[in-house]
Amino acid sequence: MKLTHTKAVFLMVAVTLMWSIAGVVTRQLEHAQSFEITFWRSFFTVLSLLVILPFFQGREVFAKIRRGGVALWVSGVCWSFMFTAFMVALTLTSVANVLVTMAATPFITALLARVFIGYRIPMRTGIAILVAGAGIAYMYASQISGGQVAGTLVAFCVPLASAVNWTVVQRSQSRGLNIDLVPAVLVGAVISSLTTLPLAMPFQASGHDVGLLALLGLVQLAIPCALSVVCARVLKAPEIALLCSLEAIFGILLAWVGANEVPSQTVLAGGALVIGALMANELVGWRQRA
Repeated sequence: MKLTHTKAVFLMVAVTLMWSIAGVVTRQLEHAQSFEITFWRSFFTVLSLLVILPFFQGREVFAKIRRGGVALWVSGVCWSFMFTAFMVALTLTSVANVLVTMAATPFITALLARVFIGYRIPMRTGIAILVAGAGIAYMYASQISGGQVAGTLVAFCVPLASAVNWTVVQRSQSRGLNIDLVPAVLVGAVISSLTTLPLAMPFQASGHDVGLLALLGLVQLAIPCALSVVCARVLKAPEIALLCSLEAIFGILLAWVGANEVPSQTVLAGGALVIGALMANELVGWRQRA
């Protein structure tokens, strides 16, 4: 698939829109709970990727898993943490809380990269990290006072695992190893399915629930993950980071309209600081490079 820059931008916007449907779809479930939700979504993601990945990469994708080494498997474990923590967090707290917490991923990644691979943090990014940290702290303070901090803490595992994932990949690439993240997504989905299966028993999901979770596995995870790799061949990393911030905006709006889940003023204020800091940081960096 060959894309122009403009087409890649629009495709990446579509990808973030697909990613953002998880919250509103989860709110339509009838009986499925917690780890069962995670199991079914991961299971259908595995089935979808077993069809999609050979279509994009041929059978070579399975050879990449066999010879991927420690870094690919560490990446796979990180993906499994992200898949599991994200869905469990959605059952414990609001969609807005989860998505705003996840929006901090670029800043946590920058901090870990600074510690473990010596990445130099630009001043603009350092200021953005402080602003985003203030926004998240403001959100967490309200959650603690309301006695509902568990869901936000679980959600924080997602950007933390994502930051570890990207740091491992960057360190491996700096050593001359070329790691393909797409097979790692499949590995992560398999690990997530296997680890949550015992916790999901006995199954309570209705046919309606299984259908919605199959939709998430295919449309919210497998397809956009594959398309994001195609976009990454055309767009620069700062552009992708900026466009990915749309997931929080789309997700909060969809949950608001589709599930009547009105975000609190605290979440809106904290989220505005986090997303605003991300967008300002990437826009300034983009202009400096231009």
